[in-house]
Amino acid sequence: MNVTSGLKTTLADADRMLVIGCPGSGKSTLAKRLSQVLDLRYVSMDRDFYWLPGWRKRPRDEIDRLIAKAVAEDRWIMDGTGLNSFNIRLPRAEVVIWLRPPRYACLYGAVSRAFRYFQRNRPELPAGCPERLSLDVLVYIWNFERDAVPLIEAALRDYVAGSAERGPDVPILQLKSRRQMRELLDLLSRPA
Repeated sequence: MNVTSGLKTTLADADRMLVIGCPGSGKSTLAKRLSQVLDLRYVSMDRDFYWLPGWRKRPRDEIDRLIAKAVAEDRWIMDGTGLNSFNIRLPRAEVVIWLRPPRYACLYGAVSRAFRYFQRNRPELPAGCPERLSLDVLVYIWNFERDAVPLIEAALRDYVAGSAERGPDVPILQLKSRRQMRELLDLLSRPA
């Protein structure tokens, strides 16, 4: 990825962004930092839609209603891949940032986060949901490129194809390393 002034303008002009990727890739960290730099409301799918205290999952219809209400707002940045809600979120997003670091980096991110927040809540989770890490999550991360990426690619292809009002150049920025994430933040933090 070449970080350019054209990219800076595209991102600075966007009012609604999605940050997607594998668990442990840095979605929440990047989205929170971008929300500060770009003055966008930060929305965490885990905290704001999916989970209730005690790791109880909201009913699907309530999740979809909350997402629809959030994406109807004028300005936001939302972290979370949530393939089940792409049909609600993608049509309102002006930019998609897809984090695609190698699986070992995502595994490291998830494990180090579990140690950092052990038995405590992360800011992107609701109260009463202390950090946890399961074998299922580690397996999901390990198989993310094989299992989830084809579904994400198909959803993004459909999104771009159905975006006649935006034109063919819907910005979908893929970042493949933490270095690229830092470069992006540095670029956006520089004075114009």
